[in-house]
Amino acid sequence: MTKTKSTATRKKKVESAAGQQTRAVTPEERYRMIAEAAYFLAEKRGFVGGNVAEDWLAAEAEIDRILQLTSVRLIS
Repeated sequence: MTKTKSTATRKKKVESAAGQQTRAVTPEERYRMIAEAAYFLAEKRGFVGGNVAEDWLAAEAEIDRILQLTSVRLIS
């Protein structure tokens, strides 16, 4: 039986060109972060009105902005 690399292994910190520590985020982690952020946007307005697609796009933009500001890189 072959072991696959765990998410924890893939999350290891790597040195960036600037010498800062960066954390790698998998596409699955990014998706989960966006889903949670979109949920919280809907929750904030009491799950009334709004648009699921607009919530998703707003959450995606916010998560991508945060990841960029915190020197987190997306791995594939």
